[in-house]
Amino acid sequence: MTLTPQTPDSAPSRSIRVSAAVITDADGRLLLVRKAGTTAFMQPGGKPEAGEDAAQTLIRELAEELGLRLQPSDLTPLGEFTAPAANEPGFAVVADVFRVDIGDQQPVTDAEIEELRWVDRGSASALEVAPLAVAYFLPEA
Repeated sequence: MTLTPQTPDSAPSRSIRVSAAVITDADGRLLLVRKAGTTAFMQPGGKPEAGEDAAQTLIRELAEELGLRLQPSDLTPLGEFTAPAANEPGFAVVADVFRVDIGDQQPVTDAEIEELRWVDRGSASALEVAPLAVAYFLPEA
């Protein structure tokens, strides 16, 4: 966990570093997942383990959580994005985000993932969606 710089008029902000995926289907819908014990849908991904870079983290997480087998060449870096954390009040999530080409693989729920959905902005309005996805990655309906 890292502390972000604070300005004189702000409280300290705690952040969580993650890698996150933008995976879309043939209809342009975004894949979102919900972890067990949570209510918010978010982009698949997760926190790095010791010694992993952002791409390695995402490849491992997508294999563990969705059964996807990927290579570094399947990932296109989109940049670093920050938003309030969906499941940790008082924290910001700082995400290294990648567009991910899964080819003809079909994601399946595994590990701590309880549910997955393909959504656009219209269908996501009926769900609780993590701020990162809402702010930057939900496609138009």
